[in-house]
Order: sequence, then C-alpha cells, then structure tokens
Amino acid sequence: QVHLVESGGGLVQAGDSLRLSCAASGRTFSSYAMGWFRQAPGKEREFVAAINWSGRRTYYSDSVSGRFTISRDNARNTMYLQMNSLKPEDTAIYYCAARYTYADPPYTKYDYWGQGTQVTVSS
Repeated sequence: QVHLVESGGGLVQAGDSLRLSCAASGRTFSSYAMGWFRQAPGKEREFVAAINWSGRRTYYSDSVSGRFTISRDNARNTMYLQMNSLKPEDTAIYYCAARYTYADPPYTKYDYWGQGTQVTVSS
C-alpha cells in the first residue's frame, strides 16, 4: 500500500508559477513510477505528466509540455510538478498517482491515487 498526499495548490494569476508536491509513504518510493493528472469542473480526468522510478525518464501531455516540469526526490519520497506560465485553462484539481513498475513512461494504469489539490488560475 502507498499513501499519497498532494500539496502546493492555490489561487494564482495567469502567467504565474506554482509548484505542487506529492509526498508518498508506505512501500519503497523508488520502486514506483509516478504521474500527475488533473480534472477540471465538468471534464474528465486528464493526464499531465509522468516520471519513471529513477527520475531520468519523463513524459508530458502536449498541453503542458514546455511549461510544466515533473521531478522526484527519492530520498525525500516526494514528487514535484513545477508549473510555469500558468493559464486559466490549467485550473483543475491535480492528482498524483503511483504505479509499481520500472518501465519508462507513458503508463496505461496506476495503482494508487492521492486526494488531489486545487489549482485555480485567474485571468
């Protein structure tokens, strides 16, 4: 079992930056690939970014590529999402997820999910 807790969300203006964190507890964090997803009001959950167990392989959705950066610190059992040049359409609840695998991203499924953190970008 892996327990995931997101933090760092908030209300920002368009063009601002924000860094989300996902703290993991339970099993060995470095055995898990990780991902970020988001869900806007009235929309389905969508993939944002993924990172492999070592942090050396990453994968992004087209909508955030070049603006967001996913990273992880296995010594701190934490994954991050640095979000720059935020847009109102980035407004959503952001979720982190974990999958027990040593494969490179992208991943078709995840085993554990956090509760989410709200990000609101005003225009």
